[in-house]
Amino acid sequence: MSKKLQHQVDEDSVFEGVCGLFPNLKPEEREKMRNNFSCMFVPKGKIIYREGDTPPGLVCLSKGIVKLYKEGVGGRDQIVRMAKPVGFMGYRALFADENYTATAQALEDSVVSIIERNALMEILRNNAELTLHILKSVASELGFSTNRTVTLTQKHVRGRVAESLIFLRDTYGFEDDGVTLKAYLSREDMANLSNMTTSNAIRTLSSFAEEGIIELDGRRIKILDQYKLERVSNLG
Repeated sequence: MSKKLQHQVDEDSVFEGVCGLFPNLKPEEREKMRNNFSCMFVPKGKIIYREGDTPPGLVCLSKGIVKLYKEGVGGRDQIVRMAKPVGFMGYRALFADENYTATAQALEDSVVSIIERNALMEILRNNAELTLHILKSVASELGFSTNRTVTLTQKHVRGRVAESLIFLRDTYGFEDDGVTLKAYLSREDMANLSNMTTSNAIRTLSSFAEEGIIELDGRRIKILDQYKLERVSNLG
């Protein structure tokens, strides 16, 4: 992590960004949250929390890209979610009063903040509108996870890779050129996101490149034909 990036971090501005996720905060609730708020830099590749850890509070990704994964059979990981800023991570375990069921790792230099558990729970107990808002977020995430489960079990290899590329496009967007995905994943991570072996992911991506659907440049992926990519995903 560069010194330049470190100097760009401002806890107050990070807190303001996180507050945007909490509508209808009363002044005293906002003050309580600020007094129980902390943020930190997480360098690329560093683990934020591990499967089995106890949640210290509500974790929020303010900058960067984070993957949440479970270790599978034979040591092959399965990416269960990709977090984007500004958004929550690991809140299911927090609200269920359980330990984390997945490991979170930064895929690029990131900024992560934490709202201390007891302070958050006190705020939620006294703010019904905020509680309903978070409940809606949890329900939405559950629906997305259900759809992903169907995708990873019913689609063929090409459909799964295409769906993963569309997911990365819709989650993180493009670079300024309008075609290069902002999320730079290794081939192994693409495989883990698509529930397949790395060799299958490499072959499928190469096939897409030969068909003119995408262009590969190391970890950079350009989507050249979104219509064809979506068609492959829909066909499964």
